[in-house]
Amino acid sequence: MRPYAPELTASATILTVPGLMNSGPGHWQTIWEAELPNCHRAELGSWDAPQRNSWIGNLNHAIDRIDGPVILAAHSLGCHAVTWWAAFECREWSEKIVGALLVAPPELESGAVDSRLRGFAPTPKALLPFPSILVASRNDPYISFSRARLLAQFWGSRFADAGEAGHINADSALGDWTFGRFLLSRLGQPFEDQGMDGQRIAGERERSAEATLLYGV
Repeated sequence: MRPYAPELTASATILTVPGLMNSGPGHWQTIWEAELPNCHRAELGSWDAPQRNSWIGNLNHAIDRIDGPVILAAHSLGCHAVTWWAAFECREWSEKIVGALLVAPPELESGAVDSRLRGFAPTPKALLPFPSILVASRNDPYISFSRARLLAQFWGSRFADAGEAGHINADSALGDWTFGRFLLSRLGQPFEDQGMDGQRIAGERERSAEATLLYGV
């Protein structure tokens, strides 16, 4: 049985999972790695020409090398690497993963999708076997806000609204991204236990209900 989430979270290693072209010096993932002693990057390789199966294998090796519980903090295409890893490899490690923060996953199947991302399509639509929070921006150029919400429903992720923050990357100038750290600390806990005000909780539920009516999921 999985121990109570706060104890796991406090002792967990945070494994960042960057997306296409890796994460540079101003990216929140890079800053977390520099500031948090228990935060390390998964070296997926071929950052500018990603291959789905290679990334899955390298992510699996990175998780295997860590002793103790793991939190995955993924960005952009790294989110899809995590969901594909969960589909193929997670059964062996399901008790090891405390949860995943999935930030700004891009669209893979419609619109002007970068050709380098198409090898990760179609988007996995199975529920993730660990707690997760999907964070979306209202003006992300790589996915619509409604589509991001639909991905959260596919994966069984709680949904967090980051406001207008672009692709939630270095260009967004977020620094150490305090909101992201807040969400990281809340993995595995229901919204009602997080000290969020009632109006924000009600708004989140209303938007989820609207998405369910629109998309039938």
